[in-house]
Amino acid sequence: MAGPGPGPRRDTQGIVDSRELFARVRFRRRQPAPALRPYLEHYWLIDWDLTEPYVSHVVPHPSVNVVFQRHGDEPAWGEVAGVGLGLFTQKLAGRGRVCGATFRPGGFRPFAPRRPVSHWTGRRVPVAEVLPGVDPDTVIEHEAEDARVAALDAFLLDLDPRPDPQALRMTALVERVRTDRSIRRVAEMAAAEGVSARSLQRLFAAYVGVGPKWVILRYRIHEALERAESGEAEAGTLDWSALAADLGYSDQAHLVRDFTATVGVPPTAYARP
Repeated sequence: MAGPGPGPRRDTQGIVDSRELFARVRFRRRQPAPALRPYLEHYWLIDWDLTEPYVSHVVPHPSVNVVFQRHGDEPAWGEVAGVGLGLFTQKLAGRGRVCGATFRPGGFRPFAPRRPVSHWTGRRVPVAEVLPGVDPDTVIEHEAEDARVAALDAFLLDLDPRPDPQALRMTALVERVRTDRSIRRVAEMAAAEGVSARSLQRLFAAYVGVGPKWVILRYRIHEALERAESGEAEAGTLDWSALAADLGYSDQAHLVRDFTATVGVPPTAYARP
């Protein structure tokens, strides 16, 4: 699988209005145990104590998440969240906490090898139906952050995932898509992998949960969203046409269309202070 890397990601890609979110909740990312790092990108922990409700929005990554949460005095619960196809919205109120594990694209399949990852896409399923052996309270009850991380480690290590060469391949490929803007077409990606476009589609369905074109477009929107929150955008000096070209769009109108469809507002309106 992909190497463990230097630590959790520090970008805000995918988080809508990240500064507002971070002002209202305590958000952290933590590394999993070394044996889990080939499969997981990071853990993410959120705690809140709000005097008024707040609605958070996230443009999901092509990743499966395992999430444990408790809201107020409600019982804790856990779920497997497949790749989200649209904007994910969650209302936070009162006090609560969430502990999540974000899998690398391709990294979830070794934990649930009986089904293609596309089976979970767009779905949120009780964790016991997919990954048995954990009581959500054992993860979420701890006040100490390190204890929550240790509980997540213990749960996932006990599942004893088996390395899968195809999962390794897809993790590496999706990482290239994320970091290399020159990858813009599925046919070119398939040719570089030495497979047909149809075979590549099947591999993505089995190991990532969504198609390669979807992944390319989603990473474009993530970068556009992050740029829309930059000081350059707020100052009104961001060249949206140049950004569209840089992200591989044929023109600015196509970027605006995809951004609006995903985030809900045009990029210039989103960037307005």
